[in-house]
This record gives sequence, structure tokens and C-alpha cells, in this order.
Amino acid sequence: MPWILLLLAAFFEIAWAIGLKFTEGFTRLWPTVGTVTALVVSVLLLGSAAKTLPIGTAYAVWTGVGAAGTVVIGMMFLGDPVSAARLTCVSLILAGVVGLKVFS
Repeated sequence: MPWILLLLAAFFEIAWAIGLKFTEGFTRLWPTVGTVTALVVSVLLLGSAAKTLPIGTAYAVWTGVGAAGTVVIGMMFLGDPVSAARLTCVSLILAGVVGLKVFS
């Protein structure tokens, strides 16, 4: 169960990171409300998962999945540049996340 909470936390991290793009510097009300809500939910879920998982592992997985997911969504839907180097780097992040899961 803590791993499921951690993955949900990471998905909410992706949501708030992408949401930042739409807040326009926190000047648009509803995108700001959605972004802040996703941020709070993400941190609460991370805190719940960290009750039983090692904090270093939980934090690294949370940020790794969040970063990789944000990069991929940016490339797929927001016009971020796509290159072999960027895809390789995202793959390395995900490999690290899988390694932390396997060895935890």
C-alpha cells in the first residue's frame, strides 16, 4: 500500500508541475487553485507513504517519477523539445526509480 500511495503522490506532483504552466505566475484563479490542491495532495500522500518507506527512497521515487512524468508530458503535449539525449536522461531517471524499488 505505501508504494501505491507513493505513485499517487508522484502523479499529483506531475499534475501540479504541469499546472504551473497554466497559472501564468499564479495570476489565473482556477489553474492556481488546481495546482495548489494537487501540490497539497501530493505532499500529504508522500507523507503517508514515508511512514513506512525509507524517506530517502520515498523522496527520490517521488521526485524521479514526478520529474520524468513532467518531462514526458511536456514533450508530448506542450511542445517541449524531443531529442535522443533527453529521452536517454529520462530513461536513466526511471532506471534509478526502479532500482530504488527493487533494492528497498
